[in-house]
Amino acid sequence: MSSTPPSGSQPDQSPDQRVAVVIPAKDEAERIAATVRACRAIPRVDLVIVVDDGSTDSTQEHARAAGAVTVRHSVSRGKASAMETGASVVAMRDYEDGPARLLLFIDADLGDSAAACAELVPPIIDGIADMSVAVPPKQAGAGGRGRVVRAARAAIASATGWAPVAPLSGQRCLTREAYEDASPLAEGWGVEVGLSIDVLVAGHAVIEVPCDITHRVSGNDRAGRLHRAAQYKDVVRAVISRRMRRIRVPASNLNDDAVREQMPFRAYRARQAAKA
Repeated sequence: MSSTPPSGSQPDQSPDQRVAVVIPAKDEAERIAATVRACRAIPRVDLVIVVDDGSTDSTQEHARAAGAVTVRHSVSRGKASAMETGASVVAMRDYEDGPARLLLFIDADLGDSAAACAELVPPIIDGIADMSVAVPPKQAGAGGRGRVVRAARAAIASATGWAPVAPLSGQRCLTREAYEDASPLAEGWGVEVGLSIDVLVAGHAVIEVPCDITHRVSGNDRAGRLHRAAQYKDVVRAVISRRMRRIRVPASNLNDDAVREQMPFRAYRARQAAKA
């Protein structure tokens, strides 16, 4: 599928379109201020929401001091719940006489590199896709053998025909319609896999975009292994839930041309166009 903008499209075709950043955060006092400041510098961003998911440190205070609107969960509810809370706050703050803000979800630990997520906005503004996903460079020190990534990629491909490069990337920009079609979000660390499947099954287009971001990596120590185990469990749970509810693109509606011709960093739409 071509990543060329629709005919007549211009970079400033939606001058009133604003973007809200939603940052789910837990115990990120060390990095959250830098992440917030970087997000505020992204063009079109006029609102940064940090959802403190039951932190035991001063995450909320540092986020507020850096210029974010903050919301706090008194107890940890998980990443997906924090994302949903943030999206709800954005909806309440949208302008009555303007378009709904795009949602740009960003992980709390990106620090200054969060500014690179600006690359996720143009494909949505220009109508190339309805959700963009950041593909980070390989990062030194990461543990694991890719088991969770492979499982996530295979599950998305099975349900939609799309085999993403970075199926677990938490950096995503999407339209409000795409977000609502994917709600409620999959729980825990399965949220990204669930988002990819649900958005594509709903008929929206998705594109991956290279972004020069860095984040905290999980190593091969006990904490890293426990993290990856929890991540794998949540991914499997999200996949099984969708299989039981038959959330997938039916073979009769699958865009076979898109499946065959898919390439990294080009927009992909799982459903074939309706016949005239």
